[in-house]
Amino acid sequence: MEQIIIGMDIGGTTAKLGLISDIGDIIYKWEVPTNTDGGGQHIVDDIWNSVSQKLQELQYKQDQVLGIGVGAPGFIEDKTGFVYEAVNIGWKNYPLGELLTERSKLPVFVDNDANVAALGENWRGAGNQVANLIAITLGTGVGGGIIANGRVVSGEAGIGGEIGHVIVDVNGSNCNCGRKGCLETIASATGIARQALEKAQSSPESGLAKILATNGSLTSKDVFQLAEEDDSEAKEIVAYTMDVLGMAIANMCVTLSPAKVLIGGGVSKAGQPLLTAIEKAFVRYALPKVSENCELKFAQLGNDAGIIGAAFLVKQKLEKKIFGEEI
Repeated sequence: MEQIIIGMDIGGTTAKLGLISDIGDIIYKWEVPTNTDGGGQHIVDDIWNSVSQKLQELQYKQDQVLGIGVGAPGFIEDKTGFVYEAVNIGWKNYPLGELLTERSKLPVFVDNDANVAALGENWRGAGNQVANLIAITLGTGVGGGIIANGRVVSGEAGIGGEIGHVIVDVNGSNCNCGRKGCLETIASATGIARQALEKAQSSPESGLAKILATNGSLTSKDVFQLAEEDDSEAKEIVAYTMDVLGMAIANMCVTLSPAKVLIGGGVSKAGQPLLTAIEKAFVRYALPKVSENCELKFAQLGNDAGIIGAAFLVKQKLEKKIFGEEI
């Protein structure tokens, strides 16, 4: 009898859901809207009702399901699936794991969405199942997941791996976390757009200023496009951003000495020039022995990393497996 795993990646706008095979193939995937009304109290019912319906449609019986893996935003106690806080959804002190277990009557395992995406990339993506890996997602914010000795680093209160909140400029811009100068304020799409706005205001004749005047706003995509066209102000922003990111990665790698650092998220769509710039800065700042034994690569799985990683989380917990060896 075919065994499957349910993978869930709950975001602020949609929840990505998938039925995943035991070896990590996606059998079927779909999305449902994330209803954040009332502090997100309807989300568990919505996603479980959708999964139940899909299992029925595809003629899977409940005893074919090994368990449910969930990636969710915020600070999460990985042993219980308790969400301390997920601002974008409205959860605070929310027993997600317990509630989903009650609804489904299945084993449920929950971790931070960036941690789960790192598991997915290492299982079936660019990581190739190395024991030590850092995954960085450059999107609206900067997310991160760390795998050390085959296991995700969750830390106390689920705060481990919050790479976006490494401080890189003590006199920098305000971050949503309440501090100043976090990596997220520079290397995220939002951070790059903020730098572009400041540059456009200080250089009214620049290409950035012209786009701002035409569109009323600036995006990270505008910056990378202008940089490709050899615009000096845009090139300055890209060079500075990649330098800071390379330095942050070098500092993190001194701690873990990973075999791979994977770069994903919307900003990574800028392509090979971005990766080359990060690599140059990384090599410049890193201990030579660290950079010699570490490969920087783009992540491969895109939006599927979360549901695939959630499935691996179930395998890891039920089969007591880690990357590279059995435990």
